[in-house]
Amino acid sequence: MNWQQIEGKWEQYKGKAQQKWGKLTDDDLDVIKGNQKELAGRIQELYGISKEEAEEEMKAFSRSLN
Repeated sequence: MNWQQIEGKWEQYKGKAQQKWGKLTDDDLDVIKGNQKELAGRIQELYGISKEEAEEEMKAFSRSLN
C-alpha cells in the first residue's frame, strides 16, 4: 500500500500504527494525520533511530497493510 492510500485512510490505520510504535500518543497520531514525513520524524525522535531506519520501518508497516 502506498502512503497516499494510508494518508487517505488514516483513521482506519492509526490504531495499527500505534500498535507498531507504542510510544506514539493519540495526540501524535491526530497531528500526523498519515503524513509520511511527520510520522518518520516523530518515530526518529521517540525511538532515537536514524531517518533511514524510520523509513525502513514505515515501508515494512505499509507492506503489512496489504
